[in-house]
Formats: sequence, C-alpha cells, structure tokens
Amino acid sequence: MESPTFVYTTYIMTTPERLWQALTDPTFTSRWWQTTFETDWKVGSPMTWDNHGIVIADPEQVVLESDPFRRLAYSWHTFTPELNERLQLAEAAIAKVTTERRSQVAFDIESVGEMVKLTVVHDNFESGSTVATMVKNGWPLVLSSLKTFLETGEPLASNRNERDVT
Repeated sequence: MESPTFVYTTYIMTTPERLWQALTDPTFTSRWWQTTFETDWKVGSPMTWDNHGIVIADPEQVVLESDPFRRLAYSWHTFTPELNERLQLAEAAIAKVTTERRSQVAFDIESVGEMVKLTVVHDNFESGSTVATMVKNGWPLVLSSLKTFLETGEPLASNRNERDVT
C-alpha cells in the first residue's frame, strides 16, 4: 500500500519576502493560523509550537530546510493530550495518531510575475495514516486563510476559531 502525500498549490498576490514573513513571523502566523513557532529557523533547530494556545514542545519537532524566500520545511508537531482534547478526537483516533511516525511539511515559494506560487507538500505518512486524513482536511482552509490574509490583510473569518489539525 502506498504512503499518502498531500500536495496543494495556490497563487497569491504577494512577494516571496512577504510570504516568507507570513510563514515564519509569529506576529503574522498568529493572525492567519492561530499558531506561532519559537525557533531561529536554522536547519536542525527545534520548534516549539503554540497551536491555538496549546504549547507543543518536542525535540523531534525541527526545521528540516530553510532557504529564505524559496523553501521552508519542518517536521510536524507531536499530538499531546492537550491538543487531542482540543481536537476532540475519538479514543481510537488518539491512540492511532500518537503511534504514527512523524510527518513533515514543505513550503515551496516561486515568483510568477507579480504573484507567488506556493506549493505545500505534507508527506512522510505511514500507509493508512489518520494524520494524513486530518491534514488533508485541515490544510485547504488554513492555506486559503493565508492567501486571503496576504491579499486583503484579514484572514478568513471561518478560520479564526476553526478546529483543525493544522
């Protein structure tokens, strides 16, 4: 059975520099994603997530690639009891996501005229991954909020309180 991969491409009226800032600067990530990261964005550096007010620290949450304005990749967060409580996952789902191997996400940034092409690839899932299904359902709303935020200055209203895994 093949390992799942999530790929999403969108075009945003912005610059690579502004998109990078929106992906890395807590002032911006908190507005469109309600998530912030404590890290120096150097390859190998740990990342502490604050996801909707739930702090997730784990030494395996690290920056995998960091090429400003071109590519950013990191390992996905740990599923803590506090996060599972917020997500209101069923007991069977909680048991499964906490045993799955860590996935990773990459953001590829490419200038296209006055726009930026953003391709998000979330992979390294096990076959039959519950986390893969969760991010497949979460990323489109989160990335739409990012696009809307960069183009209008405001995130999607529905993303401000939305519960999702991303």
